[in-house]
Formats: sequence, C-alpha cells, structure tokens
Amino acid sequence: MKRITALLVSLALSFSALAGCASQPRDMLDVARVAAVEDGQPAQDAMAIPEKVTWGEYYESEEEYESGEEYLAIEENTLLNVADHPLQTFSLKIDTASYRNVARYIRSGNNPPADAVKVEEMVNYFTYDEPLETTDTPFAIYAELGPSIFDSEKQMAFIRLKSKSIDRAGIRSNITFLIDTSGSMDSYDKLPLLKSSFKLLVDNLTENDMVSIVTYAGSSKVVLDSVDGSQKERILAAIEDLSAGGSTAGADGIRTAYTLAAKNYKENGNNRVILATDGDFNVGISSLDQLEEFISKKRDTGVYLSVLGFGTGNLKDSTMETLAKNGNGNQSYIDSISAAQKVLVDELSATLYTVADDVKAQLEFNPAKVKSYRLIGYENRRLANEDFENDAKDAGEIGAGTDIVMLYELELGQSEPGLDLKYQSEESEEIEAVSDELFEVRIRYKDPGESESKLITVPVSEDKILASNTTDFNFANAVAGFGAILRNSQYIGKATIDEVSNLALSNKGIDTAGYRLEFCELVAQSKDLETEYEYYTE
Repeated sequence: MKRITALLVSLALSFSALAGCASQPRDMLDVARVAAVEDGQPAQDAMAIPEKVTWGEYYESEEEYESGEEYLAIEENTLLNVADHPLQTFSLKIDTASYRNVARYIRSGNNPPADAVKVEEMVNYFTYDEPLETTDTPFAIYAELGPSIFDSEKQMAFIRLKSKSIDRAGIRSNITFLIDTSGSMDSYDKLPLLKSSFKLLVDNLTENDMVSIVTYAGSSKVVLDSVDGSQKERILAAIEDLSAGGSTAGADGIRTAYTLAAKNYKENGNNRVILATDGDFNVGISSLDQLEEFISKKRDTGVYLSVLGFGTGNLKDSTMETLAKNGNGNQSYIDSISAAQKVLVDELSATLYTVADDVKAQLEFNPAKVKSYRLIGYENRRLANEDFENDAKDAGEIGAGTDIVMLYELELGQSEPGLDLKYQSEESEEIEAVSDELFEVRIRYKDPGESESKLITVPVSEDKILASNTTDFNFANAVAGFGAILRNSQYIGKATIDEVSNLALSNKGIDTAGYRLEFCELVAQSKDLETEYEYYTE
C-alpha cells in the first residue's frame, strides 16, 4: 500500500507541476529552480527530481533495500607514471545507466554502492554545447585542459568526441522489443513504467520501421512479428496487454528475439533488439560467464542490442552490463518518464543507430611534458595496448549524434623515456617536431558491417591549456568530482560537495532540456548524505 501511495503522490506532483509550467517561460522556471538549489532545496517543477523517498517506505531495512542488487566490481584507475606506462588503451562505449541509477539512490535517501557509480557514464549522460562538425570520419574531436577539481596544481584534460548525426528519414529499421514479463517485473517502477516508456518510442516510429515483440517469463513468446511502425494502435495494444508473472528465462527470450530479428533482417538497415528488464535471470543460462559467452556469439549477426534497466531492490546491473558490453550494445536505466523521454525520444538516433563499431581509444603521453596521468572512469573498458590494432578484439559501438567524453588528470613535468614510441624517438628532428605536444589521442573504429578498422590521430599541445575554460569543461569536471565523492575515491583530494555544486551551477550552459540543472538539484539533495560521506572517509 505504501508503494502505491508513493506512486500516486509522485504522479500528482508531476501533473500539478506540468499544469503550473504551462504558462511560464522556461527561463523564468530556471531562475526559480536555480534559486531553490542555491538555497539547498529541491526545485519543484516537471523537470525536478521528485521528493525524497526513503528505503523505509518500501523495505524493512536498508540492508534489504540493497541486498538484491548486483554490480560488477570496479577497481579504480590508479595514477600511472609516463616513464613506465606511456600508453593507455580502452574501449569507447557510451552507456548512461549509472547516472539515473545513482539519482534513484540519492532520491531514496541512500548512498549508492560504490560499484554502482561509473563516473564515465555520469559524465557521458550529458550533451555538451560547443559545436563540433564531422567531416569525412564519424567523429569530430576536441580537447582542452584546465585545473583539476581534485587538485588545482594538476591539469584536467577534457577530450570530447562528437559522433556524426544522421537523418532518420529513409533508414529502414527492424526493431525487436524483448520484454521481461516475469514475476520480478510486477512492480509499479518496472512493467507499468516499461509500458509507458515504450509507448513514447512507438509514437515516434514511422512506416520505415518494422516492429516485433517477444516476451519472456518461464519461457519466451512472440507477441508481434514484423508489424509496420505506422500501425501504432496495434503495437500499443500489444504492449498494454502485457502482464507480469512466472520465473525469468532471460536467455531463452534473447535466443527467440535474435532468431526473429534475423528472420526480419534489413540489409543496409538498422537491426536492433531492445531488451527491457530488471536483469534478474533465474532460469537457463544465468551466470555472468555463461551470459558473456552466449551473447558474444550474437555479435556477428549484424543485430545490435540496447538494454534498458528498470526497477529497484533486485536490480541486476551486472547482468545488464555484461549483455550490453559483450553484445554490441548500449545500456540505459529508466526510473521515470522523463528518463524514458531522454533515451527513447530525444536521443532516439543515438539509442538506435550505430555509426561506428569496435571503437577504441589510445593515448600516448609525452614524457618530456607529462610525469603522470590518471584516467577518470572507464575501469571496466580497459584493453591491453596490443589490442588497439587487433581488429579481432571487440570494443564499443557508438550511436549517431553522441557526445563521448574522456577525462584525464595530468601531472605536468618531465619523466624519463623508456620505450621507442612517437615521443621517444632517437632522432632529434623528430623530437623537435613534437616538442610542444602533451599527448596524442588515437581513435580506431570500423564502419558498421566492416571488418577492417580505420585510424584517427589528434595531437594535443600545450596551447590547449586554457586560461579560461569552457562551460563544457567545467561542468564535466564537476560531474567527475561528484562521482569521485560518491565512490569515496582515494583521489577525491580537495573536491567537496559545495565545490561541485558551485561549479555545476555556474556552468549550466545552454541546457535546453534542463539536464544540467537537474544534476545541480541532485547534488543539492545529496547534501543530506554528507555526514555519511564524512564517515566513510575517516
């Protein structure tokens, strides 16, 4: 009953807020919301984070609240000396699930588990303002440096990739909805929210889109097979008719969905399975190692995967990350209709349309200029340096119109070269030619469907250390600081909640959709947990 009451209150607040917003200009709303955040209060309008709900409203104890949730372990990136480690390589894959999941924890009055906080997913949740234009490659690349939020004596390198946008018109799509209807989905924040979320997506489909629906509980079932996207009423009726019950044969559902997607495959089109689940697989293949092996075999089918996480209390983020990471996929978490709007409507092209496969990043640092470095986030994306040129090694897929940000904290100064690389040549002329470069960014990718990779290289010189940094740089710096605090990172340094709040508020930028301001509201709410942060850092 408490769960239902909380939902009704939340809905009432949302509808009331929407009604109140209808006659107010957006900028006036922002003024009111900024004032509320600066006063330490959550703002109240349709974009605001809902009133805080504590774990006690739903669960007997905080331990019960967290007991069913599972996350892959994160071993935080450490500080590396350039003399010993001049190269670093990792997979570029843009998931954003962690940010919404962290927000859910803070709204409930709890600190998120450290392994739920994936800093790169928090930073990449946002879009960035400075215009970047692609030319003959899928990416435009930009870099700037400025003081680190953790240590003002060090530099934070902000490296941004912007993937090219596409025109959806004329692109044929074969979309298979794979929907978890097991008993674990019988909760207001799972199947009911899932239905509402998918309705938003269906509203944006066209006659170029073909939709199939597979459900799974104790076994899998084909609900719709290759229905024209213009037949919205038929698709919506099938979604509305779904109900939850039974065990969770997730692997069986995946197998059926991929079989159906292969049957309806569109040559030179967009072929994708969209899995919506809480990740709780308990029938058939269920161990992470088995799931990784199983889904990896689906990579060569030409069918991509989007994983949408729902729910609270028994969320198996570990399962969803494993599927997305090994199945040419991406991962999002949906805790509200506004989150669904962002993923399935505002960023539909980024969610559904891949512009580059097996995307890898490698940085080489100049030992004449950089003593040490630390990559912020991407812990579970690291690759061996020799895998950078290995086209058989799987890496991340990037969607259309996507911002991908890498952050590095650098200690400038000279270190001793130890390897024969670009910045360690024995030829004096070659050394002179790159004498002002701090590092080189290398991006390797494949065009969709191709087996041979292409390379982009961008050197970053000392002139990218700016006296006054952009709002994009400053805001990403703030998000990284917040993530480190939530993780209780050993590298927090001088970063504080107040500093994060001030930096984010003063660097909202354009923020048309209000996501940056929503972050500021989240930081304000987290201040209630600050005592616990202090306890953890004793």
